[in-house]
Amino acid sequence: MPPMYSITRLFANHVIRPLLKNYLAQERTSSYKGITIKVLPGVFHPGFFFSSKYLLQYLLQFPLANKTVLELGAGSGLLSFAAEKNGAFVTATDLSAKAIENLQLNKSIMKSSITILKSDLFAHIPVMQFDFVAINPPYYPKQPVTESEIAWYCGTDFQYFEKLFSGLTNFLHPASKTLMVLSEDCDIIRINLIAAKNHFIMKVVNKKKFLWEWNYLFEIERNDAIDSA
Repeated sequence: MPPMYSITRLFANHVIRPLLKNYLAQERTSSYKGITIKVLPGVFHPGFFFSSKYLLQYLLQFPLANKTVLELGAGSGLLSFAAEKNGAFVTATDLSAKAIENLQLNKSIMKSSITILKSDLFAHIPVMQFDFVAINPPYYPKQPVTESEIAWYCGTDFQYFEKLFSGLTNFLHPASKTLMVLSEDCDIIRINLIAAKNHFIMKVVNKKKFLWEWNYLFEIERNDAIDSA
């Protein structure tokens, strides 16, 4: 029987997630690494989903003072505000208007200086080369209908990843680090193929099991071998 249909997953899908949905229908707070943020209804909650903290933990291994960080799909902004606290100059983006509202709220509360942009990936980001790009992407192959679904669904033909890898190069310099977190639940092979088509390779640099599923951290690099072929 495939892992996604295990008893644990069924329990999570039919018991835990409905309860969580009801809980998150109200404004909540989340605290981590000395950062406390508000999370509005309909915005991805970093306290209940492991991927945000996992990505942040890995990012904080690097010296961030005076570095530029771009977070794509920032949601409520935990990673962005933590990176700023560690000395980075941060640009936080999201396509969801509710997420942008949430980012602005937390920016005001924390008297932060991060740059917030409403953008479909790179569409409205002024071209510049960032030292770090952090991505906690939507990866389920379905077309998002509601704003909250933007954080989960990448389009029926993985359009999110097509746009991501086709536009990423313009925002990197040779020493940039692009970090992305993915779950075993998603089609990692398909995403790898899209990356390769756009002359990128995805290297697993860390993996960790949270409850019933494995999560993987990737560093994304230009594949010069493909470029020169």
